[in-house]
Amino acid sequence: MRFFERQEQARRQTLRLLLLFGLTVVALLLAVNAALALTWRLVSPGFSGYPAYFFAVNSGVTLLFVLGGWWLETGLLHGGGEKLARRVGAREAWPASREAEQRLCNIVHELAIAAGMKAPQPMVLARENGINAFAAGWDELDAVVAVTQGALDHLTRDELQGLVAHEFSHLREGDTRLNMRLAGMVFGLEMVFNLGRSMCATDDDGRRSFLALPGLAIMATGSLGWLAGRALKAAVSRQREFLADARAVQFTRSKEGLGGVLRKVAGLQAAHHGQRNAVQHSLHPDVQHMLLVEGDLQERWFASHPPLAERIRRIYGRPMAVLPLRRDDEVPTRPDALF
Repeated sequence: MRFFERQEQARRQTLRLLLLFGLTVVALLLAVNAALALTWRLVSPGFSGYPAYFFAVNSGVTLLFVLGGWWLETGLLHGGGEKLARRVGAREAWPASREAEQRLCNIVHELAIAAGMKAPQPMVLARENGINAFAAGWDELDAVVAVTQGALDHLTRDELQGLVAHEFSHLREGDTRLNMRLAGMVFGLEMVFNLGRSMCATDDDGRRSFLALPGLAIMATGSLGWLAGRALKAAVSRQREFLADARAVQFTRSKEGLGGVLRKVAGLQAAHHGQRNAVQHSLHPDVQHMLLVEGDLQERWFASHPPLAERIRRIYGRPMAVLPLRRDDEVPTRPDALF
């Protein structure tokens, strides 16, 4: 794997998508102003112009909702990565009493040296039997890496090292902050849509207020902005996953580590093909987008993770179908081992 080339490719694509995200916000401002301007013309008999500061107020209120949503969402993580991890059921690793957790702590400290960063706090999702992990934290000072009990039970040392290295990349590249900021912007775009919907709501007698027409304009433009924002956020997240995969190979100097993890999960998914809607996973929604492997099944445009087959192809340079089978790929095939 040409991991430096893959990293640069992912960073360039991320930059393009972030620019598109910014353009989406600008386009929303223009669309809201255009929709409200048209509405004003329709409802104003003998139209003779717009009120003073008409466009400035429209733009200010729209930005207030978008930036307010950003502020609310990013504030959720300022309590620290450990607080978030504990909220979703993780606890600190116990190296003194559990051999697998001692191995995890050793790997975390080894990779911290390799990455040239402060070691995050190792944590364990002890009730999760699937193979997964996530990293959280606003910066290196409050960062944590949490792995599931299933990952400790079913992965070799090299594979566990590859999994943790992937999470190190997210911390090193600031992906947690980036994802939370984009999630905040998307939440703000959704608030614009909700504002329009509330203006269109009927009263107890089933009658609509005089705000229904401008509300419809805001709801229509807000829905387009919200959907575009969700799609762009998901696209950015997918590129950061590709970047983290390449960084994991760089940190470990082995494609068999992370590649082995993804192959095991892909094998489990194939074993339960056709039953994926019945697969249960209990990982908290707050960390779904941070996981190594996405738990929720989403449409392509809104999926926060690339397809496993594509990630494996990029790591090995060839499709999984032509890779030799390994005995290590065989793990318990319970449905809850998927995520």
